[in-house]
Amino acid sequence: QVQLVESGGGLVQAGGSLRLSCAASGRPFSNYPMAWFRQAPGKERVFVASVRWDGGATYYEDSVKGRFTITRDNAKNTVYLQMNSLKPEDTAVYYCATGASRYPGRLVNGYDYWGQGTQVTVSS
Repeated sequence: QVQLVESGGGLVQAGGSLRLSCAASGRPFSNYPMAWFRQAPGKERVFVASVRWDGGATYYEDSVKGRFTITRDNAKNTVYLQMNSLKPEDTAVYYCATGASRYPGRLVNGYDYWGQGTQVTVSS
């Protein structure tokens, strides 16, 4: 059973920064992609960022490019999302996800395991 546990969410003013963490357990961490999604109230869950199974590439949704950075530390079985220059529209519950496929893409249905989510609130 794969378990993902997010942490690091909280309240921040516009322009500030947060770093989210996702600790993984239950299977070899380094061989599978990791991703972050987010879901704002009344909206669907959408892709934010991902890192390829071998760490060779990262991918970002257009609205966060240049502001967010996804990294992974395989020795700690942890993936991070560094969020800078936060905007009120970034307010959402952020979810960590992984999948059995090496290349799950940007869609929710490409991922098999999800964390419980961590709330990020950006005040204006």
